[in-house]
Amino acid sequence: MALSLRVAVLCVVLAFTSTTPAIALQSNGGGISKGEAAERARVAVNGRVLKIEQTSKNYRVKVLKKSGRVVSVEVDKRSGKVKTSKGRD
Repeated sequence: MALSLRVAVLCVVLAFTSTTPAIALQSNGGGISKGEAAERARVAVNGRVLKIEQTSKNYRVKVLKKSGRVVSVEVDKRSGKVKTSKGRD
């Protein structure tokens, strides 16, 4: 019960906030942008992007799947190749 309430609250909060325009305007100067990484991750796991972090070689994108599970997806900054976690949904 508590988990489904948290998911419902998270969905309502996400419905009223959108980070897509800010993400689309940022770029790393070479390879793919944060916006492109977010879109590739979103399509790969069929969900909604929650957060993007940069490492030296990758973007780490957290995505909320339709099942309610949050998954972390690695997107290579240069090639744009998407790596999803094994053993999840």
